[in-house]
Amino acid sequence: MFVFGYLLLVLVLICLDQWLKIWVTTNIALNHSQHFIPGLMNLTNLHNYGAAWSMFQGQQLFFDIVTIVVIGGVGYCFWRFRNRHEILLCLSLILAGAIGNFIDRLLQGYVVDMFEFLPVNFPVFNVADMCLTVGVILLIIIVLREDEEK
Repeated sequence: MFVFGYLLLVLVLICLDQWLKIWVTTNIALNHSQHFIPGLMNLTNLHNYGAAWSMFQGQQLFFDIVTIVVIGGVGYCFWRFRNRHEILLCLSLILAGAIGNFIDRLLQGYVVDMFEFLPVNFPVFNVADMCLTVGVILLIIIVLREDEEK
């Protein structure tokens, strides 16, 4: 029953990701920007056919296979670590990010990205990317801390 709360978090994050992607594609023309935080961040409507920095463009089958493997692995880990709150949080973020971008790839053949940092040359990203990144980083920190404790 405890896992239900984390699955609800996954659903909320996926909905937020998809809603924002729909809003951006509806309100901002493709390859155009709108100020979000002036001087710091724009909302930019981009279609990404690859991964970060548009790596592996056009590798739809590759991304589909990787995502299915990730979802299966996360599902197993949800069961395996069902009593570890911090790990379930990380897994929830990873799962939400994987599914959020998977929905785009399945329905459109590309991922909608929108957050563009202006001061640095950083890839434009979306809510799903943030979830994946934060989830993986937190999971790495947890694993490294546990290794130090042993």
